[in-house]
Amino acid sequence: MSMNPQLQFEQEQFLKILPREDALARFQAALFPRALRSEARKLADALGAALAEDVTAPVDVPPFDRSNVDGFAVRSADLAAAGESASVRLALNGETIHCGTVPALQVAPGTATPIATGGPLPRGADAVVMVEHTQPAGSDGIDVRRAASPGQFVSYAGSDIARGEALLRAGTIIGSREIGMLAACGLAEVTVARKPRVAVISTGDELIQPGQPLPPAAIYDTNGAIVAAAIDENGGEATFLGAIPDDEAKLESAMRRALTDADMLVLSGGTSKGAGDLSHRIIGRLGKPGIIAHGVALKPGKPLCLAVCDGKPVVILPGFPTSAMFTFHDMIVPVLRKMAGLPSRTDAKVSATVPVRIASELGRTEFVMVSLVEGKDGLIAYPSGKGSGAITSFAQADGFLRIDALADQMPAGTEAEVTLFTPHVRVPDLVIVGSHCTGLDLVTAPLAHAGLIVRSIAVGSLGGLAAARRGECDLAPIHLFDDKSETYNTPFLVEGLELVPGWCRMQGIVFRKGDKRFEGLSAKEAVAAALTDSACIMVNRNQGAGTRILIDRLLGGARPEGYWNQPRSHNAVAAAVAQHRADWGMSIAPVAHASGLGFTPLAEEHYDFALVTARKQRPAVQAFLDALGSDQARAALERAGFRPA
Repeated sequence: MSMNPQLQFEQEQFLKILPREDALARFQAALFPRALRSEARKLADALGAALAEDVTAPVDVPPFDRSNVDGFAVRSADLAAAGESASVRLALNGETIHCGTVPALQVAPGTATPIATGGPLPRGADAVVMVEHTQPAGSDGIDVRRAASPGQFVSYAGSDIARGEALLRAGTIIGSREIGMLAACGLAEVTVARKPRVAVISTGDELIQPGQPLPPAAIYDTNGAIVAAAIDENGGEATFLGAIPDDEAKLESAMRRALTDADMLVLSGGTSKGAGDLSHRIIGRLGKPGIIAHGVALKPGKPLCLAVCDGKPVVILPGFPTSAMFTFHDMIVPVLRKMAGLPSRTDAKVSATVPVRIASELGRTEFVMVSLVEGKDGLIAYPSGKGSGAITSFAQADGFLRIDALADQMPAGTEAEVTLFTPHVRVPDLVIVGSHCTGLDLVTAPLAHAGLIVRSIAVGSLGGLAAARRGECDLAPIHLFDDKSETYNTPFLVEGLELVPGWCRMQGIVFRKGDKRFEGLSAKEAVAAALTDSACIMVNRNQGAGTRILIDRLLGGARPEGYWNQPRSHNAVAAAVAQHRADWGMSIAPVAHASGLGFTPLAEEHYDFALVTARKQRPAVQAFLDALGSDQARAALERAGFRPA
């Protein structure tokens, strides 16, 4: 006697239970790679959307060197002898610089120009003194009783955002702060990811929508509301199509209509054995390849069904709400967020002691919800599971712990990792302190796209080395030339640091195209000519920068006009020259070309990384080293004008 085909199918459907990792890998392999759907939106309409591509700053912010206070633009050298017992008198120039005022007069020795907060620094000035630190000296002069250091109360061009800097990464959720950054760079619109449209259907004869009278043996449809909300929380745009009874023709019709309009379909209920479970049979008729996994080694969540129909994911969640939500967050959220152009979800984790033994089913990865209480020696995690059908488990638990599929229990007294339901702020995964270079953004881009938080702090090569010696960072980018050995970087390493080769970049003299004092001359000839012209103003770099060492070697002890103007970046140097505040300076070729300046090569310098050996095995450090050596990074560096080591 042959078995009823329906009964045989019901017995066979759970015979191929897949491990969680295998099921998720198969599901993602059937869906990706796929093109991210995007659209351009004006800033006012971009709030809450996810960036579809990296945004690079098109301008320097601020775009010019500006005053941070109300006061007077001065030459710091004029005030070297100023003090409470000996004031210095400066003559006032015949203009006052406000916001939006283009300076017309040069600050000559012994003079000062009144300047308002935010006003552009005039040519010749390298510092600002606060009005409170001066006294009027007639109608055309001031007395200053405090010395001023170069750069005092000055925000240099590009000190906030440098032209060419990676401003925001793809996947960033746009909030008010991000809109402010975009507006500061003059960007009126951005390309954002289009939210995936996700149709949500509940299945079952017993379901009643909230607000309706509840007949005997019926239950309110909880999953429809929970699933739709969870989709919206994770980058999707949910449309709830209601609850469909266990009628094969009606359900198939609803599923086909949903897949016509939506990018994804999520159902709940209808995946366990039973005469009323129809959806998994219908999926086979909706498109290829069909069911990817039906039955996953999860507890709760075993009856999960994953499918792909003609490129669109179709998911059937278990009917019990707790099972539905654990499987949704664990298995579906990664796919949904990837379709929405969002980074992976980040969950807060804490360590806590489990006070009681928790039995577990061998062979199934088990999630156990816990409530946290403060014990005398730290947090204690009490299991709070009430079964896969309990809604209140989610509301009353603080988080959950995971028991591996190979374990049959978690013994009492176990120190376990608890994943919290509430979000948290992540510390950086990778910390880079030292000399900044726009090439660094090209190398760290894959790490950011992979969900790692990379923090880069520009303090100059020597500052980076000091931070590395103190163990405050993972890597310190440096470009320091040693006169004795005539080599870069290696002589500056100390015990506990090792050198990771980076790339070479051409340093040279930048000037305005058409300037006869520099056109056609070598770098050394141009500087020699500049030193003979008293009207020729240079712009220097800050102490501790590798570029400053090159400049001082080139000047050979000379201190020409502008020497004490010491911005902290290549972009600020280029801005000073382009805006006629200075006539020449030293920068790197990519910055010079981006600024439209003339460029005379001087020396190819080595931009390398001092790696803290004790931190070498950290995953984020290994990810950086892998990215640095990848063909993609090398190609990107070459396109930007660098030469990979």
